[in-house]
Amino acid sequence: MASGRAPIITLGYGRRTLEECVALLKAHHVQYVVDVRSSPRSGYKPEFSREPLSAAFRRNSLRYVFMGEELGGRPDDPSCYDDLGHVDYLACRRRARFADGILRLLYASRRGYRVALMCSEGRPETCHRSKLIAEVLKERGVEVLHLDESDGLRSHEEIIDRLQAGQLGLLDDCAANVLHRSRGRYAQVAGS
Repeated sequence: MASGRAPIITLGYGRRTLEECVALLKAHHVQYVVDVRSSPRSGYKPEFSREPLSAAFRRNSLRYVFMGEELGGRPDDPSCYDDLGHVDYLACRRRARFADGILRLLYASRRGYRVALMCSEGRPETCHRSKLIAEVLKERGVEVLHLDESDGLRSHEEIIDRLQAGQLGLLDDCAANVLHRSRGRYAQVAGS
């Protein structure tokens, strides 16, 4: 068991192969991969579905932990959606399950475990792992580092700066809304 506070890394598999993800995780000495997808399956890349992914990680001495129910970007709680069907990240923060998930990550960091949060979005600034989970971890004093789409390790501040600068054309609203809600609409909107 390691000692001392460890940073938490995030990774979106995006266009990467499973082998590329495993190599990247090992290069950063990750011990635990925490899957933060609400639905841990992929029709496009079935090797990233929960069972084959867990088995592949196990074969490569990585521990797979599913925490999509606690930390997923598409919660099943209707109070986490705005009137347009976007996920409201501030509402997500108030969920007891979310708080429990954050506590588990804080514990892992304090114990010195090397943890990576994994989702599907290749660019961290487009994913809830940066706008929701990493923001809360940062507020709680944990260093968060993001592996970007080019395998570069970026500070959380760099990723938020990229998001707010609109380098990827994400700003269709005020900057605060970009940080506190999802890009996509996921909930059924009344009257739609």
